[in-house]
Amino acid sequence: MQKRILGNSGLEVSSIGLGCMGLSFGYGKPIDKKEAIKLLRFAYERGITFFDTAEAYGPFVNEELIGEALEPFRDKVVIATKFGFKNGRADLGLDSRPQTIRAVAEAALKRLRTHYIDLFYQHRVDPHVPIEDVAGTVQDLIREGKIRYFGLSEAGVQTIRKAHAVQPVTALQSEYSLWWREPEREIIPTLEELGIGFVPFSPLGRGFLTGRINENTTFDETDFRNTLPRFSKENRKANQVLVDLLCRIAKEKNATSAQIALAWLLAQKPWIVPIPGTTKMNRLEENIAATEIELTENDLKEINDAVSKIQVQGARYPEHLQKQVGG
Repeated sequence: MQKRILGNSGLEVSSIGLGCMGLSFGYGKPIDKKEAIKLLRFAYERGITFFDTAEAYGPFVNEELIGEALEPFRDKVVIATKFGFKNGRADLGLDSRPQTIRAVAEAALKRLRTHYIDLFYQHRVDPHVPIEDVAGTVQDLIREGKIRYFGLSEAGVQTIRKAHAVQPVTALQSEYSLWWREPEREIIPTLEELGIGFVPFSPLGRGFLTGRINENTTFDETDFRNTLPRFSKENRKANQVLVDLLCRIAKEKNATSAQIALAWLLAQKPWIVPIPGTTKMNRLEENIAATEIELTENDLKEINDAVSKIQVQGARYPEHLQKQVGG
């Protein structure tokens, strides 16, 4: 597995990471704990050194899982976790007050069975707490040796600039994929200017770009995709044209559509590190193999030309959650 460095920070990670949320939260029933630990350790054996979790995934159980699974080789991996919701629950609203950030950090250290957190993200921008105060609190935690690097998630350009002026931001984590290219407008140019790495979550469009979801797919009743406008039956049918395009290109490359979607992301910038999630060993292998696919300039032009003619249907989030994005 090749390595990448997130921006100017010097934080080196595997060229793709593992988004761990789905192991215990968000996509239906959690997988068996023993199977989850087996998957996490297999990921490490295959070269993945970048693992993404959050107190809100559960809440708390995902961090505990990561802590147990990665404890034997803690010093050889990079663990990212997050703060920013009341009691670790997104449904209770935002809370990035300094005292909360400190409390979350202390609790996360115990759950992760570690003395330091490699990368500590603000999960969502809290409009009630100045970002300068957030950055300053994380800076104090860095000085104390509890945190190594500071990150933001789904933040807008102004927030990124204000935070970075207080404590250098190592990475921004936001959604970015072939079916959500909004970051290309302002976010990516800003990150390049400031020397900040980019960690795209949902790089496979929450599974849609794999080609294994169509208009007739039914999700578990606890799967949060049931609430997303983009995953309504009619929108899945309308967006199938994008998957069909990926499948055609994948066939030419003797690859899968998921691998082409990941290879496309990796080709955008050398400081972009996607974090696809999965609960299956064979899908993990498939995602890892995407790092070996090289797309030529002609391949990228063909993909961009074709995708630019496709209008993806449906909002990313329902309206009440969309308000927590950006700023």
